[in-house]
Amino acid sequence: MKGVMRFGKKGKLSPRYISPYRISKRVGNVAYELELPQELAAVHPVFHVSMLKKCMANNSLIIPTEDISIKDSLSYDEISVQILDCQVRKLRTKEVASVKVLWRNQFVEEATWEAKEDMKKR
Repeated sequence: MKGVMRFGKKGKLSPRYISPYRISKRVGNVAYELELPQELAAVHPVFHVSMLKKCMANNSLIIPTEDISIKDSLSYDEISVQILDCQVRKLRTKEVASVKVLWRNQFVEEATWEAKEDMKKR
């Protein structure tokens, strides 16, 4: 599962917003049904209000769904774009080399530190 991220999650429990979608109807007190496009037909269209974000017309926050190929298991593969930094941390008995990786469809501030051995496998 290394490198595979769940739809709607990114990093350490940070929510992932992909595009603005119109609310078709209110379901209960705290849930809304959205008008999702055909490529997201596998995703259940009803969301809790805590998972929604008001559209503020900031296009830098919108990730087009065409760039993300969502699998049937509602997961997608992250692709590394650039290595931003390298470091070696010394533990008691060994040294661990890690690199700061910029992933596709993410900002520089969202880059993550990965073990150097894991990056060779990708």
